[in-house]
Amino acid sequence: MILNPKFPLYLPGVKNAGNDNVSIISANLREDITTLGYFVSENEGVEVKIQHNYPTKEYASFTDILRKFIQDNQLDNVKRLGMAVPGPVINGKSNPARLGWNLDIEDFKRDFDFERVDMLNDQEASAYGMAILKDSDLDAIYTSGYLEKGNVAILAPGNGLGEAGYFFDGKYLRPFATEGGHSEFSPRTNVEVEFYQFLNNIYGIVSWENVLSKGGIFNIYRFLRDVKRHPEPEWLPERLAEGNFVQELYKAAVEDDVMICKITLDTFLEFLAREANNLTLKLKATGGLLISGDIPQAIREYIDKDKFYEKFKISDKMEEMLRNIPIYLNKNENTALNGAALYTAYYQD
Repeated sequence: MILNPKFPLYLPGVKNAGNDNVSIISANLREDITTLGYFVSENEGVEVKIQHNYPTKEYASFTDILRKFIQDNQLDNVKRLGMAVPGPVINGKSNPARLGWNLDIEDFKRDFDFERVDMLNDQEASAYGMAILKDSDLDAIYTSGYLEKGNVAILAPGNGLGEAGYFFDGKYLRPFATEGGHSEFSPRTNVEVEFYQFLNNIYGIVSWENVLSKGGIFNIYRFLRDVKRHPEPEWLPERLAEGNFVQELYKAAVEDDVMICKITLDTFLEFLAREANNLTLKLKATGGLLISGDIPQAIREYIDKDKFYEKFKISDKMEEMLRNIPIYLNKNENTALNGAALYTAYYQD
């Protein structure tokens, strides 16, 4: 996996010969599945040699997962560790609420004798990983070409709502993380006011993550079922409860033509377009919008691209800017893992 020449990422360490042929363990820590990969840096990129998934909740700490990965694959003298975590990273430390773990890069240096350990917010890691996507990994929702010169926004609904961006410095794109998913949700229509009140009774403060996430799409569904009284087939609750909720919801909408599931997906996509609009405006992301995350990837075939674009560009005064912004859906599931490896291989101050 080498840098895509169409994606001018700021990564000066690729020209440093000391970063060639370096062994790296990269990890993407998530609430449900933690993925680890063994990488080697080469040809101004990284190549994954081994990759495994671990059920996060079955381990008391990330240290236990890391030690098992090293032992199971008989890895010796690995030089570097890169970590993508679902939360803010401050001074090499993070305490992601979804994991319940206290993470400190100094502990991993000491316990595993790594020469370098980097820890990034998962969306910042994904931003680095986007730079080694192939053109075939990006599905255009709206475009007149490729990414334009300018800042770029990243929106990624999954277990939570990830938001990140790239600052364009005139030559390179420089990734940065945000916690914008925790900004407050605002309703627009009378039905959305009802939805807000429904969520307010549950959460108090209603964030966009309460709407655009796996929990959020369930919130939309149960609002339609419990408040708006859309009928639910008798066989559906058991299937939704026992399987992957998003996948089963998608199947019921597409294969079984269940109206409440279709309305749930339509509502989710309308909210996604609106928050994409918000993020793009706040970052002045004239360079483009990248949509990633488990949910858009799972329901990609359901997305009406023209309808999404029309919802996205609605604005009081900024429609002219929004109508010219290219929008891409990322189909690659390993951008955070790959990005953490790439950063650890080549980033230098």
